[in-house]
Amino acid sequence: MAPIDPHSFTDSSHPLTTHVSLSLYLDFNTSTIHASALLSLSSSFSGNLSLDSRSISINTILDPQTLIPLPYSVSSIPDPIKGSEIVVVLTGQSQLLILYSTSPSASALQWLSPLQTFSKTHPYVYTQCQAIHARSIFPCQDTPAARIRYDVVMNIPSSLSAVMSARHVRRRLPVPEEAKHLMWCAEDRVVEEFAMEQPIPPYLFAFAVGELGFREVGPRTRVYAESAAEEVLDAAALEFAGTEEMIKQGEKLFGDYEWERFDLLVLPPSFPYGGMENPRMVFLTPTVIKGDATGAQVVAHELAHSWTGNLITNINNEHFWLNEGFTTYAERRIVEIVQGADIATLNIGIGWRGLNDEMERFKDNLEFTKLKNKQEGVDPDDVYSQVPYEKGFQFVLRIERQVGRTAFDEFLKKYIATFKFKSIDTDTFLDFLKANIPGIEKEINLHMWTEGVGIPEDAYEPVSTIYTKIISLAEEFKQGKMPSEDEVAEWNGQEWELYLENLPKSCEPSQVVALDKRYRLAESKDYEVKVSFLKLAISSKCKEYHGEVEKTLKSVGRMLYLRTLFTALAQTGGTEEKQLAKQVFAEARETYHPIAQGV
Repeated sequence: MAPIDPHSFTDSSHPLTTHVSLSLYLDFNTSTIHASALLSLSSSFSGNLSLDSRSISINTILDPQTLIPLPYSVSSIPDPIKGSEIVVVLTGQSQLLILYSTSPSASALQWLSPLQTFSKTHPYVYTQCQAIHARSIFPCQDTPAARIRYDVVMNIPSSLSAVMSARHVRRRLPVPEEAKHLMWCAEDRVVEEFAMEQPIPPYLFAFAVGELGFREVGPRTRVYAESAAEEVLDAAALEFAGTEEMIKQGEKLFGDYEWERFDLLVLPPSFPYGGMENPRMVFLTPTVIKGDATGAQVVAHELAHSWTGNLITNINNEHFWLNEGFTTYAERRIVEIVQGADIATLNIGIGWRGLNDEMERFKDNLEFTKLKNKQEGVDPDDVYSQVPYEKGFQFVLRIERQVGRTAFDEFLKKYIATFKFKSIDTDTFLDFLKANIPGIEKEINLHMWTEGVGIPEDAYEPVSTIYTKIISLAEEFKQGKMPSEDEVAEWNGQEWELYLENLPKSCEPSQVVALDKRYRLAESKDYEVKVSFLKLAISSKCKEYHGEVEKTLKSVGRMLYLRTLFTALAQTGGTEEKQLAKQVFAEARETYHPIAQGV
């Protein structure tokens, strides 16, 4: 067996899946999906075909041409990271039909009861498949190396509607001929059909089902959320009103937008990430709605993925920087045009601070400070960090600084056009770089940047008047001087975040309380500011903020915030803080997405 991916059972000598047809019956009463998956391979195959699965019950596997059962086995003891291997014995087939059911514990799915939604009357379910969770929704070769097209027939309660990372074909009544479940044609059921005609990695498979409403914000963009959450819908429509302009600027920089639609879904607060770049339907946490349009920078990042990540994809998670480093660079180029160079520089500054913090986090495991790293036996969710984003960004920026922006822009367009709809590794990129910018390896130590630990000496700490001023004010706080109201009068969330992140890890409690008394940071509606301040308060042993910490940890599920606050509580060293962390996690755990429950 020749593995293609340390997180998949897929064998590189086997044909890869090119298309999947799914029939899904969503049973909200049992939090399961009863389903069939028709997998089409790139060629006919004889032998043992390996597929990935997690917490899936197989009913039968058939030859779709003859409906004769195919021999198969499922590993008796699941791998703690990869899940269960399904081995199907093929004798010249190029397709196989799998009838199966998911589990209530499927790691990609969060089923919300009516009481967990805005309306309090209808249930909700959504997916998060990155990095290796598509296998808990359907058996597949769950690796970015296997790009698939797909179509879906989804049977849901008629009171709800569905959205997907795919083109919506139609909504219709179910018909008996397609029934895969006894209740398929029940009076209160409806079918939604979708099709994804472009090849995507399985981790970009996504859907959400609930009582959904939307607002139009541009010719290619709607913002969706629960229809009962009218305030969220209205606020999101305002926050993301400039989306079309960002798409146009992205096209000027990187080439045509290939996905037709760029819709946005604001999910319930339990969504574990800031955003997820699902093609055609980006998923967002409600915490990105800040009221001052700065939340649109998360949308800029997910939009940038439309070229770097979705069009060109890392072949597996050991090369994750190819997705995120390029996308962070592309995001900041878009932000620079739409919101100005100062804002882009602030972003770089916040990222620089975050990258240095990650070096401290991984000081005892330097492998994960590398861009290209080894992940055999490692859960990608456990080592998720800012390194592929910010060190990756620094590497891309280092190339731009070497050759100049004009030349680099031409290189970037050629790179995207050459590898679009393909999955590549670091060596493929480096070979392309050296072929198209001859001699670059003599100017930049490419091996040190991609396989060396830590932050290279020729990385770039940003320089701008506002960045320098904020760092200076943070230095003054260490001497006991608080910024004046005049000095912060024009600050938005990003300025405050940069300021807070550059304060000492802990301060005199009286200083922290005085800072909050003047500027109300613990009550900020900008969660980046709020969480940065609460981290400082915890580390400074300001116990009067424990109530706000508990409230925050119980109201959001974004892993960035959970990890920050739980880690601060655990590392502060006090028995009271550790006990608070254990108590809050025990009480809030079930409200978090399964991916975040391991935080």
